[in-house]
Amino acid sequence: MPKMKTHSGAKKRLRRTATGKIMHKRANFRHILEKKSSTRKRRLAAITTVSEADHPRARKLLGG
Repeated sequence: MPKMKTHSGAKKRLRRTATGKIMHKRANFRHILEKKSSTRKRRLAAITTVSEADHPRARKLLGG
């Protein structure tokens, strides 16, 4: 059986921490920032963990 390849899109967007959590950047922080409040932009700028429901899929895409 051949090895499973890492999903190229996932490896650019997700990263795994030393403890095994999968981190990602939030959506809606690329453009049209003038109309968004400072509080909202600060929240969107933060890197956060992938939800528990998406964790199995994200782990599979990252190859393990």
